[in-house]
Amino acid sequence: MKKALALLGLATATTAFAVDAPITGTVASKCVIVTDTAGVYGNPTPSVLSTAAADGGVEPVVRYDVISADFYKAVISTPDSFSSSPVLSDVVNWTGSVSVAEVTDPLMSAYDTNKRTFNNVTEFDLTVAGTVWFKVSSQADYGATKAFPGGNYVSVVNAECIAL
Repeated sequence: MKKALALLGLATATTAFAVDAPITGTVASKCVIVTDTAGVYGNPTPSVLSTAAADGGVEPVVRYDVISADFYKAVISTPDSFSSSPVLSDVVNWTGSVSVAEVTDPLMSAYDTNKRTFNNVTEFDLTVAGTVWFKVSSQADYGATKAFPGGNYVSVVNAECIAL
């Protein structure tokens, strides 16, 4: 009996139990994006839709509030298609650009000088804490000499804040 109890005690002493204790956390981005001005296409000629004020349009403006400098980059894509439109039977040629419209810190004016542009994407390193407003231009040219069909046209500017 003593041997059985000793073996039972030895078996119990060598048995290990483990517990995983989770650690959780929530990270709030230190970069916030807000649409300050919605864009509007003007239709200066039958084959052109444009956000330029001279064409009757309104350029969209996107605001970035950056709480922590040097940790994020702004990535803004100009439209390269309509998200909604009447049926189109020809090619739409897209042009667009992104530039700094307003800043809260004069050092942010270097963003335009240091931006990187490829295809329809523009990147800005957000190296200064504060607020910067980016204006976006967009123009859609339809076919060689075709008029856009009547209807509603919608395109989207994609603005992201990407952690480095």
